[in-house]
Amino acid sequence: MARRDLYDVLGIPRDADPARIKRAYRELAMKFHPDQNPGDAAAEASFKEVSAAYTVLSDVELRDKYDRRGFAGVDGNGPDLGSFTELFEGVFGDLFGRKKERERGRDLRYTIELGFEEAALGVTRDITFPSRERCPDCTGTGAKGGEAGRHACTACKGKGEIKVQQGFFGVSKRCPTCGGGGHVIVERCPRCNGDGTITIDRVFSVSIPAGAIDGSTRRVAGEGEPGKNSAPAGDLNVVVKVRPHPLFKREGEIITCDVSVPLTTAMVGGTVDIPTLEGLGEMKIPAGTQAGSVFRLRGKGAKSQSGARGDLHVRVQVEVPQQLDEAQQKLVRDLEASLRAEQRPETVRYGERLAEVRTRRAEKK
Repeated sequence: MARRDLYDVLGIPRDADPARIKRAYRELAMKFHPDQNPGDAAAEASFKEVSAAYTVLSDVELRDKYDRRGFAGVDGNGPDLGSFTELFEGVFGDLFGRKKERERGRDLRYTIELGFEEAALGVTRDITFPSRERCPDCTGTGAKGGEAGRHACTACKGKGEIKVQQGFFGVSKRCPTCGGGGHVIVERCPRCNGDGTITIDRVFSVSIPAGAIDGSTRRVAGEGEPGKNSAPAGDLNVVVKVRPHPLFKREGEIITCDVSVPLTTAMVGGTVDIPTLEGLGEMKIPAGTQAGSVFRLRGKGAKSQSGARGDLHVRVQVEVPQQLDEAQQKLVRDLEASLRAEQRPETVRYGERLAEVRTRRAEKK
Protein backbone atom coordinates (compact mmCIF):
# COMPACT_ATOMS: atom_id res chain seq x y z
CA MET A 1 0.00 0.00 0.00
CA ALA A 2 1.34 3.45 -0.93
CA ARG A 3 2.59 5.56 1.98
CA ARG A 4 1.04 8.95 2.58
CA ASP A 5 3.05 12.12 2.19
CA LEU A 6 4.58 12.99 5.57
CA TYR A 7 3.29 16.58 5.45
CA ASP A 8 -0.24 15.27 4.80
CA VAL A 9 0.12 12.89 7.75
CA LEU A 10 0.74 15.85 10.09
CA GLY A 11 -1.72 18.09 8.25
CA ILE A 12 0.78 20.87 7.60
CA PRO A 13 2.04 22.72 4.50
CA ARG A 14 5.45 21.91 3.05
CA ASP A 15 6.85 25.28 4.21
CA ALA A 16 5.80 24.76 7.84
CA ASP A 17 8.37 25.98 10.37
CA PRO A 18 9.73 23.70 13.15
CA ALA A 19 7.35 25.16 15.74
CA ARG A 20 4.31 24.30 13.64
CA ILE A 21 5.62 20.81 12.93
CA LYS A 22 6.09 20.20 16.65
CA ARG A 23 2.63 21.58 17.46
CA ALA A 24 0.93 19.41 14.84
CA TYR A 25 2.74 16.29 16.01
CA ARG A 26 1.94 17.02 19.64
CA GLU A 27 -1.79 17.29 18.98
CA LEU A 28 -1.98 14.15 16.83
CA ALA A 29 0.26 12.06 19.07
CA MET A 30 -1.87 12.89 22.10
CA LYS A 31 -4.97 11.95 20.12
CA PHE A 32 -3.65 8.55 18.92
CA HIS A 33 -1.33 7.54 21.78
CA PRO A 34 -1.79 3.87 22.86
CA ASP A 35 -2.40 4.88 26.46
CA GLN A 36 -5.42 6.88 25.30
CA ASN A 37 -6.68 4.15 22.94
CA PRO A 38 -6.00 0.72 24.49
CA GLY A 39 -6.69 -2.14 22.07
CA ASP A 40 -7.52 0.20 19.15
CA ALA A 41 -5.59 -1.09 16.13
CA ALA A 42 -6.52 1.89 13.95
CA ALA A 43 -5.27 4.37 16.57
CA GLU A 44 -2.07 2.35 16.95
CA ALA A 45 -1.44 2.54 13.20
CA SER A 46 -2.11 6.28 13.18
CA PHE A 47 0.23 6.85 16.12
CA LYS A 48 3.00 4.98 14.31
CA GLU A 49 2.40 6.99 11.14
CA VAL A 50 2.36 10.34 12.98
CA SER A 51 5.50 9.50 14.96
CA ALA A 52 7.28 8.35 11.82
CA ALA A 53 6.44 11.59 10.05
CA TYR A 54 7.68 13.66 12.96
CA THR A 55 10.92 11.66 13.22
CA VAL A 56 11.81 12.80 9.69
CA LEU A 57 10.34 16.31 9.53
CA SER A 58 11.73 17.39 12.90
CA ASP A 59 15.27 16.57 11.77
CA VAL A 60 16.72 19.24 9.46
CA GLU A 61 18.94 16.83 7.51
CA LEU A 62 16.30 14.12 7.14
CA ARG A 63 13.67 16.67 6.14
CA ASP A 64 15.96 18.03 3.44
CA LYS A 65 16.55 14.52 2.06
CA TYR A 66 12.82 13.81 2.10
CA ASP A 67 12.00 17.12 0.36
CA ARG A 68 14.49 16.38 -2.41
CA ARG A 69 13.96 12.63 -2.92
CA GLY A 70 10.84 11.62 -1.02
CA PHE A 71 10.91 8.29 0.83
CA ALA A 72 13.90 7.19 -1.26
CA GLY A 73 15.93 9.75 0.65
CA VAL A 74 15.14 8.32 4.08
CA ASP A 75 14.71 4.59 3.42
CA GLY A 76 18.30 3.44 3.66
CA ASN A 77 19.83 4.85 0.46
CA GLY A 78 22.06 7.31 2.24
CA PRO A 79 25.38 6.37 3.88
CA ASP A 80 24.44 7.85 7.26
CA LEU A 81 20.90 6.51 7.64
CA GLY A 82 19.69 2.93 7.91
CA SER A 83 16.22 1.74 7.00
CA PHE A 84 13.72 4.33 8.20
CA THR A 85 11.24 1.55 8.98
CA GLU A 86 13.81 -0.34 11.06
CA LEU A 87 14.71 2.86 12.89
CA PHE A 88 11.08 3.47 13.86
CA GLU A 89 10.38 -0.15 14.80
CA GLY A 90 13.48 -0.20 16.96
CA VAL A 91 12.09 2.69 19.03
CA PHE A 92 8.43 1.65 19.18
CA GLY A 93 8.50 -2.11 18.63
CA ASP A 94 8.21 -3.15 22.28
CA LEU A 95 5.39 -0.68 22.80
CA PHE A 96 3.23 -2.64 20.36
CA GLY A 97 3.62 -6.17 21.67
CA ARG A 98 6.87 -7.52 20.20
CA LYS A 99 8.00 -8.62 23.66
CA LYS A 100 5.23 -11.16 24.02
CA GLU A 101 5.76 -12.46 20.51
CA ARG A 102 9.42 -13.26 21.17
CA GLU A 103 8.90 -15.03 24.50
CA ARG A 104 6.00 -17.40 23.76
CA GLY A 105 6.99 -21.06 23.93
CA ARG A 106 7.80 -22.94 20.75
CA ASP A 107 5.08 -25.04 19.11
CA LEU A 108 5.83 -28.77 18.84
CA ARG A 109 4.84 -31.12 16.03
CA TYR A 110 4.44 -34.88 16.36
CA THR A 111 3.27 -37.35 13.70
CA ILE A 112 1.28 -40.31 15.03
CA GLU A 113 0.58 -43.37 12.86
CA LEU A 114 -2.80 -45.02 13.37
CA GLY A 115 -4.42 -48.14 12.05
CA PHE A 116 -7.48 -47.72 9.85
CA GLU A 117 -9.76 -48.96 12.64
CA GLU A 118 -8.24 -46.62 15.25
CA ALA A 119 -8.76 -43.57 13.06
CA ALA A 120 -12.34 -44.57 12.25
CA LEU A 121 -13.39 -45.22 15.87
CA GLY A 122 -11.10 -42.83 17.77
CA VAL A 123 -8.29 -43.76 20.13
CA THR A 124 -6.22 -42.48 23.05
CA ARG A 125 -2.48 -43.05 22.74
CA ASP A 126 0.60 -42.30 24.82
CA ILE A 127 3.23 -40.57 22.69
CA THR A 128 6.86 -39.88 23.57
CA PHE A 129 8.81 -36.96 22.13
CA PRO A 130 11.74 -34.69 23.10
CA SER A 131 10.64 -31.43 24.64
CA ARG A 132 12.06 -28.48 26.49
CA GLU A 133 10.72 -28.32 30.04
CA ARG A 134 11.32 -25.98 32.96
CA CYS A 135 14.46 -26.99 34.80
CA PRO A 136 13.47 -28.61 38.12
CA ASP A 137 16.71 -27.55 39.84
CA CYS A 138 16.11 -23.83 39.34
CA THR A 139 12.31 -23.94 38.80
CA GLY A 140 12.78 -22.28 35.44
CA THR A 141 14.58 -19.19 36.75
CA GLY A 142 17.97 -20.10 35.26
CA ALA A 143 19.62 -19.23 38.57
CA LYS A 144 21.43 -21.61 40.91
CA GLY A 145 19.19 -22.09 43.92
CA GLY A 146 16.06 -20.88 42.14
CA GLU A 147 14.52 -17.56 43.17
CA ALA A 148 17.18 -17.05 45.80
CA GLY A 149 19.84 -17.04 43.10
CA ARG A 150 18.59 -14.00 41.25
CA HIS A 151 17.92 -10.39 42.19
CA ALA A 152 15.75 -7.60 40.91
CA CYS A 153 17.34 -5.75 38.01
CA THR A 154 18.70 -2.39 39.21
CA ALA A 155 18.34 -0.81 35.77
CA CYS A 156 14.55 -1.23 35.65
CA LYS A 157 13.97 -1.91 39.37
CA GLY A 158 12.41 -5.29 38.60
CA LYS A 159 9.80 -3.98 36.14
CA GLY A 160 11.37 -5.47 33.00
CA GLU A 161 11.02 -2.20 31.11
CA ILE A 162 12.45 1.26 31.09
CA LYS A 163 11.08 4.60 29.99
CA VAL A 164 12.63 6.37 27.00
CA GLN A 165 11.73 9.83 25.82
CA GLN A 166 10.30 10.06 22.31
CA GLY A 167 9.20 13.57 21.41
CA PHE A 168 6.82 14.70 24.12
CA PHE A 169 6.09 11.25 25.47
CA GLY A 170 7.75 8.69 27.67
CA VAL A 171 7.56 5.29 25.97
CA SER A 172 8.01 1.91 27.71
CA LYS A 173 10.80 -0.21 26.24
CA ARG A 174 12.20 -3.64 27.10
CA CYS A 175 15.00 -3.36 29.60
CA PRO A 176 18.27 -4.22 27.82
CA THR A 177 19.98 -5.26 31.06
CA CYS A 178 17.59 -8.08 32.08
CA GLY A 179 15.95 -8.71 28.69
CA GLY A 180 12.52 -7.84 30.06
CA GLY A 181 12.54 -10.44 32.84
CA GLY A 182 12.96 -7.96 35.68
CA HIS A 183 15.70 -10.07 37.30
CA VAL A 184 19.40 -10.69 36.87
CA ILE A 185 21.08 -14.03 37.64
CA VAL A 186 23.87 -14.04 40.22
CA GLU A 187 25.09 -17.55 39.33
CA ARG A 188 23.77 -19.74 36.52
CA CYS A 189 22.07 -23.03 37.23
CA PRO A 190 24.63 -25.76 36.39
CA ARG A 191 21.97 -28.15 35.09
CA CYS A 192 20.43 -25.85 32.46
CA ASN A 193 23.33 -23.37 32.19
CA GLY A 194 21.04 -20.46 32.94
CA ASP A 195 18.51 -21.21 30.21
CA GLY A 196 15.78 -22.25 32.65
CA THR A 197 14.80 -25.26 30.54
CA ILE A 198 16.15 -28.76 29.88
CA THR A 199 15.44 -31.35 27.18
CA ILE A 200 13.54 -34.44 28.34
CA ASP A 201 11.67 -37.33 26.73
CA ARG A 202 8.11 -36.38 27.49
CA VAL A 203 5.20 -38.83 27.60
CA PHE A 204 1.83 -37.35 26.77
CA SER A 205 -1.58 -38.98 26.44
CA VAL A 206 -3.33 -37.64 23.33
CA SER A 207 -6.92 -38.39 22.33
CA ILE A 208 -7.57 -38.68 18.60
CA PRO A 209 -11.28 -38.14 17.93
CA ALA A 210 -13.31 -40.63 15.91
CA GLY A 211 -13.34 -40.01 12.17
CA ALA A 212 -9.79 -38.64 11.93
CA ILE A 213 -8.48 -38.64 8.36
CA ASP A 214 -4.96 -38.95 7.01
CA GLY A 215 -3.14 -35.61 7.33
CA SER A 216 -5.52 -34.11 9.89
CA THR A 217 -4.00 -32.24 12.84
CA ARG A 218 -5.02 -32.41 16.47
CA ARG A 219 -4.01 -29.17 18.21
CA VAL A 220 -3.47 -29.35 21.96
CA ALA A 221 -3.21 -25.79 23.28
CA GLY A 222 -0.53 -25.01 25.85
CA GLU A 223 1.25 -28.39 25.58
CA GLY A 224 4.23 -27.16 23.58
CA GLU A 225 7.48 -25.86 25.03
CA PRO A 226 7.24 -23.43 27.98
CA GLY A 227 7.71 -19.72 27.42
CA LYS A 228 10.36 -17.68 29.13
CA ASN A 229 9.70 -15.18 31.89
CA SER A 230 6.27 -16.72 32.60
CA ALA A 231 5.14 -16.27 28.99
CA PRO A 232 2.53 -18.77 27.73
CA ALA A 233 3.62 -22.16 26.45
CA GLY A 234 3.38 -23.10 22.79
CA ASP A 235 0.98 -25.67 21.36
CA LEU A 236 1.38 -29.35 20.55
CA ASN A 237 0.26 -30.22 17.02
CA VAL A 238 -0.32 -33.95 16.51
CA VAL A 239 -0.46 -34.86 12.81
CA VAL A 240 -2.39 -38.05 12.02
CA LYS A 241 -1.07 -40.58 9.51
CA VAL A 242 -3.53 -43.39 8.75
CA ARG A 243 -2.22 -46.73 7.49
CA PRO A 244 -4.20 -48.05 4.49
CA HIS A 245 -6.38 -51.13 5.03
CA PRO A 246 -6.14 -54.16 2.69
CA LEU A 247 -9.95 -54.42 2.36
CA PHE A 248 -11.65 -51.28 3.69
CA LYS A 249 -12.21 -47.95 2.01
CA ARG A 250 -13.83 -45.02 3.75
CA GLU A 251 -16.25 -42.35 2.56
CA GLY A 252 -17.07 -40.19 5.58
CA GLU A 253 -18.79 -42.47 8.12
CA ILE A 254 -19.47 -45.12 5.46
CA ILE A 255 -17.01 -48.02 5.28
CA THR A 256 -17.01 -50.13 2.08
CA CYS A 257 -15.36 -53.43 1.29
CA ASP A 258 -15.48 -56.11 -1.43
CA VAL A 259 -16.05 -59.73 -0.37
CA SER A 260 -15.24 -62.64 -2.68
CA VAL A 261 -18.04 -65.26 -2.67
CA PRO A 262 -17.83 -68.71 -4.30
CA LEU A 263 -20.21 -69.24 -7.21
CA THR A 264 -21.88 -72.16 -5.45
CA THR A 265 -22.56 -70.05 -2.34
CA ALA A 266 -24.03 -67.27 -4.48
CA MET A 267 -26.28 -69.85 -6.16
CA VAL A 268 -27.59 -71.78 -3.15
CA GLY A 269 -26.85 -69.36 -0.29
CA GLY A 270 -24.64 -69.71 2.73
CA THR A 271 -22.47 -67.81 5.20
CA VAL A 272 -19.20 -66.00 4.47
CA ASP A 273 -16.58 -64.40 6.74
CA ILE A 274 -16.37 -60.61 6.49
CA PRO A 275 -14.12 -57.99 8.12
CA THR A 276 -15.53 -55.33 10.48
CA LEU A 277 -13.87 -52.53 12.40
CA GLU A 278 -14.14 -54.67 15.53
CA GLY A 279 -12.72 -57.83 13.93
CA LEU A 280 -13.98 -60.76 11.83
CA GLY A 281 -17.71 -61.41 11.56
CA GLU A 282 -20.14 -63.48 9.49
CA MET A 283 -22.74 -62.49 6.91
CA LYS A 284 -25.51 -64.57 5.37
CA ILE A 285 -25.61 -64.74 1.57
CA PRO A 286 -29.12 -65.38 0.22
CA ALA A 287 -29.55 -67.95 -2.55
CA GLY A 288 -29.36 -66.38 -6.00
CA THR A 289 -27.15 -63.43 -4.96
CA GLN A 290 -25.82 -61.62 -8.01
CA ALA A 291 -22.30 -60.24 -8.50
CA GLY A 292 -22.14 -56.57 -7.46
CA SER A 293 -24.93 -56.87 -4.89
CA VAL A 294 -24.35 -54.59 -1.88
CA PHE A 295 -25.40 -55.51 1.64
CA ARG A 296 -25.66 -52.80 4.29
CA LEU A 297 -24.71 -53.59 7.87
CA ARG A 298 -26.18 -50.80 10.02
CA GLY A 299 -23.98 -49.25 12.70
CA LYS A 300 -20.84 -51.06 11.60
CA GLY A 301 -19.17 -48.09 9.93
CA ALA A 302 -16.99 -45.25 11.27
CA LYS A 303 -17.98 -42.95 14.10
CA SER A 304 -19.01 -39.36 13.43
CA GLN A 305 -17.97 -36.41 15.59
CA SER A 306 -21.25 -36.82 17.50
CA GLY A 307 -20.43 -40.46 18.27
CA ALA A 308 -23.05 -41.97 15.92
CA ARG A 309 -21.92 -44.92 13.79
CA GLY A 310 -22.21 -45.07 10.03
CA ASP A 311 -22.86 -48.26 8.04
CA LEU A 312 -20.66 -50.94 6.53
CA HIS A 313 -21.39 -51.60 2.85
CA VAL A 314 -20.34 -55.07 1.69
CA ARG A 315 -20.18 -55.57 -2.09
CA VAL A 316 -20.29 -59.16 -3.34
CA GLN A 317 -17.74 -60.30 -5.90
CA VAL A 318 -18.79 -63.73 -7.24
CA GLU A 319 -15.85 -65.94 -8.16
CA VAL A 320 -16.32 -68.10 -11.30
CA PRO A 321 -14.32 -71.36 -11.09
CA GLN A 322 -11.46 -71.76 -13.54
CA GLN A 323 -9.74 -74.71 -15.28
CA LEU A 324 -12.66 -77.14 -14.98
CA ASP A 325 -11.95 -80.71 -16.02
CA GLU A 326 -14.21 -82.59 -18.46
CA ALA A 327 -16.39 -84.10 -15.74
CA GLN A 328 -16.94 -80.73 -14.11
CA GLN A 329 -17.70 -79.11 -17.45
CA LYS A 330 -20.33 -81.80 -18.16
CA LEU A 331 -21.95 -81.13 -14.79
CA VAL A 332 -22.15 -77.39 -15.56
CA ARG A 333 -23.64 -78.02 -19.03
CA ASP A 334 -26.19 -80.44 -17.57
CA LEU A 335 -27.10 -77.82 -14.97
CA GLU A 336 -27.46 -75.15 -17.64
CA ALA A 337 -29.70 -77.39 -19.69
CA SER A 338 -31.92 -78.07 -16.69
CA LEU A 339 -32.50 -74.42 -15.76
CA ARG A 340 -35.91 -72.90 -16.46
CA ALA A 341 -36.36 -69.36 -17.80
CA GLU A 342 -37.52 -67.99 -14.42
CA GLN A 343 -34.30 -69.28 -12.84
CA ARG A 344 -32.12 -67.10 -15.06
CA PRO A 345 -34.16 -63.89 -15.57
CA GLU A 346 -31.20 -61.63 -16.33
CA THR A 347 -30.04 -63.88 -19.18
CA VAL A 348 -33.58 -64.04 -20.57
CA ARG A 349 -33.95 -60.22 -20.39
CA TYR A 350 -30.61 -59.75 -22.09
CA GLY A 351 -31.65 -62.13 -24.90
CA GLU A 352 -34.90 -60.20 -25.41
CA ARG A 353 -33.06 -56.84 -25.64
CA LEU A 354 -30.51 -58.32 -28.02
CA ALA A 355 -33.33 -59.59 -30.25
CA GLU A 356 -34.85 -56.10 -30.26
CA VAL A 357 -31.55 -54.59 -31.45
CA ARG A 358 -31.34 -57.12 -34.29
CA THR A 359 -34.91 -56.34 -35.36
CA ARG A 360 -34.22 -52.60 -35.52
CA ARG A 361 -31.12 -53.12 -37.62
CA ALA A 362 -33.00 -55.38 -40.00
CA GLU A 363 -35.74 -52.76 -40.45
CA LYS A 364 -33.16 -50.09 -41.39
CA LYS A 365 -31.76 -52.21 -44.24
